[in-house]
Amino acid sequence: MTQETQKAGRRNLLKGAAVAASAMSVPMISTAQTTSWRFQSTWPAKDIFHEFAQDFAKKVNDMTGNRLKIEVLPAGSVVPAFQLLDAVSKGTLDGGHGVIAYWYGKSQAVALWGSGPAFGMDANMVLAWHNYGGGKELLDEIYGGLKMDVVSKLYGPMPTQPLGWFKKPVAKVEDLKGLKFRTVGLAVDVFTEMGLAVNPLPAGEIVPALDRGLLDAAEFNNASSDRVLGFPDVTKNCMLQSFHQSSEQFEVLFNKTKFNALPAEIKSIIEYATQAASADMSWKATDRYAKDYAEMQSKQGVKFYKTPDAILRAQLAAWDKVTSKKAAENPMFKRVMDSMRTFAQRSGRWQNDTDLDFKMAWNHYFAQKRS
Repeated sequence: MTQETQKAGRRNLLKGAAVAASAMSVPMISTAQTTSWRFQSTWPAKDIFHEFAQDFAKKVNDMTGNRLKIEVLPAGSVVPAFQLLDAVSKGTLDGGHGVIAYWYGKSQAVALWGSGPAFGMDANMVLAWHNYGGGKELLDEIYGGLKMDVVSKLYGPMPTQPLGWFKKPVAKVEDLKGLKFRTVGLAVDVFTEMGLAVNPLPAGEIVPALDRGLLDAAEFNNASSDRVLGFPDVTKNCMLQSFHQSSEQFEVLFNKTKFNALPAEIKSIIEYATQAASADMSWKATDRYAKDYAEMQSKQGVKFYKTPDAILRAQLAAWDKVTSKKAAENPMFKRVMDSMRTFAQRSGRWQNDTDLDFKMAWNHYFAQKRS
């Protein structure tokens, strides 16, 4: 071996050692093949709720660098909205986006996550109970008992939903008697107790039913969804404030077998993407709902009315009657109610004692300027 050959060998050896040392100094990055998952929402493509589902998927896709790539399809693309849970459990879909009140037919207890007054908790407090007060463990137990192969993640506290859209404003409890009305979950039982004839239609079927006279009144959720679904085209009266769904949130479902097969880092990304989507959805809703609320009044002639306190009190009385009966018949229903009550008593007292009446400040600046 010549001297030059020996020098070249030493240079290559040193170069290789340097490359190896450099490689050891940086963290290992997963370069696994892209996994594509097909999700379906329970919402029409034009609804802002479907947009929220897409926002969640984009956060996961971006944070995983598309190692997990979620595609979100609108309601009905693969299965009808109310069949989403079964489709995810069976693996027909890899996941989905909806609300758990839609699974009321399988377990009445799940509708407690969103239906009714929640012992005075708003939607964000219900999420606090779910994550820190035992709700998540109870929901996992319910799905396990139903033999549903799913992982459920709740997020996105919804603002208080309207009582609904009516052909003429309702001024007293008696005005509701006999009305053909759309709602879902435990609200079906509450309004039935109050004397309405209730039909739990999915989102895309509500306005056509109103237009054809199959419904006298209906509720869906919020100013943006209600506007794009076409409520202002069939009636101009909307009653604001109600206890029937004053604390609801969204649910992201995953097929459990497929979810459990993911690397730990991807599972963590999904967890934190859910939390990020929860905050982002709240901010976007505040912006968009307010714009659509104003424009429905200024451009479409919609009149908004506050639901009379007498109707709100009647809702609470009907809720107590309905849930007491169900708790006596269904041990899991009672366990969920008891858990919510315990958390609400403590957290509600704190919130009510410490929160300001922000309406006072808003009125100070703007009330006299309203036309």
